[in-house]
Amino acid sequence: MTDERALVIIDAANVVGSVPDGWWRDRRGAAERLRDSLVPYAAQGLPGESGPVELVLVVEGAARGVASVPGVRVEAAPGSGDDLIAELAATAHGVRTCVVVTADRGLRQRVEAYGARCTGPRTVRPLPPSRGV
Repeated sequence: MTDERALVIIDAANVVGSVPDGWWRDRRGAAERLRDSLVPYAAQGLPGESGPVELVLVVEGAARGVASVPGVRVEAAPGSGDDLIAELAATAHGVRTCVVVTADRGLRQRVEAYGARCTGPRTVRPLPPSRGV
């Protein structure tokens, strides 16, 4: 039986790195905050992909060890996060819709070869508050 929910794979390093909010001081904490902010998307979906969706947050490096929570499965890449994301997209190919959230051009090309649709980090990451003028 196939899962009719779309698979949404989030490139944690790329999304976290898209906002200069000090994430580099605590990579694991930044990945945990991202994970927690993603929970509502599991039921609501993303622009262009109505919910519910299956969310997979791919972490690597210092962010390994981040636990899954209801609505967001966390996968720790044993090596390159890009390689795991491409592997997950390949597994979904021809079975169900796959959306990859990343701004990494090379990764986008890799997963689009498997039929994945790509969207940028702003899809799941609110912009930081403005500091006023």
